[in-house]
Amino acid sequence: MRKRAIAALMAIAMTTGSLMGCGGAASTESTETTTVGTTSPQGQTITFWHSMGGVNGEAIDYLVNRFNSENSQGIHVEAQYQGSYDDAINKLRSAQIGNMGADLVQIYDIGTRFMIDSGWVIPMQEWMDAEQWDVSQLEPNIAAYYTVQDTLYSMPFNSSTPILYYNKDMFEKAGITEVPDSLPKIAEIGDALKEQGGAGEVISLAIYGWFFEQFTSKQGLQYVNNGNGRKAAATAVEFDSNQAALKTLTAWKELYDGGYAPNVGRGGDAGLADFSSGKAAMTLGSTASLKQILNDVNGKFEVGTAYFPKVSDEDEGGVSIGGGSLWALNNENPDKEAAVWEFVKFLVSPESQAYWNAQTGYFPVTVAAHDEPIFKDNIAKYPQFMTAINQLHDSTPESTGALLSIFPEARQVVETAIESMLNQNKNPQDVVNEIAKNINASIEEYNLLND
Repeated sequence: MRKRAIAALMAIAMTTGSLMGCGGAASTESTETTTVGTTSPQGQTITFWHSMGGVNGEAIDYLVNRFNSENSQGIHVEAQYQGSYDDAINKLRSAQIGNMGADLVQIYDIGTRFMIDSGWVIPMQEWMDAEQWDVSQLEPNIAAYYTVQDTLYSMPFNSSTPILYYNKDMFEKAGITEVPDSLPKIAEIGDALKEQGGAGEVISLAIYGWFFEQFTSKQGLQYVNNGNGRKAAATAVEFDSNQAALKTLTAWKELYDGGYAPNVGRGGDAGLADFSSGKAAMTLGSTASLKQILNDVNGKFEVGTAYFPKVSDEDEGGVSIGGGSLWALNNENPDKEAAVWEFVKFLVSPESQAYWNAQTGYFPVTVAAHDEPIFKDNIAKYPQFMTAINQLHDSTPESTGALLSIFPEARQVVETAIESMLNQNKNPQDVVNEIAKNINASIEEYNLLND
């Protein structure tokens, strides 16, 4: 199995380079591992690769140091920062070809299909079943993303959803008492926000592939076929045939043409600066950006939060999570595997998750974290964060999100096409056709290489 995965990755590296952060073999079978209960983690040293820098990295270091000093089995965790998510998964790919460099790795959500297909991982479900660890301890709509055919492959850790941020002061000046919950409703209040509210921009809407995916989920429709890539590996996109992409891009272009949503650039953070400076009345961003936004606003105005907007008023879908999760690598060392499991359980304990939430703004993935004093204190200080929690709970399993081995490349295709639609005034249907054609070609190439 591992030889097959290595061959697949080498082929992907030659054809797509570092953009293809999520390639792998097309099998979903897992490698064998020894039951954790028959092994001893005593005195083991394990390596943990992560992609958390800045304050998030400081929070990781705190948790690791606390585990190292408090665990009674002499387990020592060496935490190693690997750079961006793309950097981490590409380094993992190289390490697998030669020598395993880590025992536990943090991988972004869109790397899920690759990690499952690679054959290099030990599904968390195996350890949970061996210990009868109750999965209901986890937020169900978070665990659902990493669960495929009743197997939880990785442990959720840093999860987020996108939300709408809005300038309450501008809304009050404009006499707007109801926050828009759809793209058409944003357009309806656009003139008032500019003329009475003083907004230079109505919404700083970044060109970001994740937002495109969320707009598909909000419509209750699928991004790719085969059950959104969950029943089997996807062979083609569905957002063209089910009209999800056309509806999204039509509404997006109408906001742009109306002067309400100018092109503010590509990437998840592209629209945040205009909002925090007081130029834009609204923006879309990750829940994990809340504290940074509040720090940047620094009291200049009151920041409000609301659910991620629907594409049209009649949409009834929800949002899917972003962020990352923890993957155990099969190094064929049962004692180290037992040590990894002990560390993973520590990281998702209620106390650890409450601390992690308070420091970073990511969701606490463990339900009982809501009962921890540090969580309650953080919510009292930042009540805006309850929007994200309520939105997560109001979403359905049908909105869990797609799995696709070429997701990083797909996002780049989507962003390039939307950018050209706005800058070159392209017809939305033509843009949808272009996106579908390019992504389908990449899926077909990947599937041929890894059949």
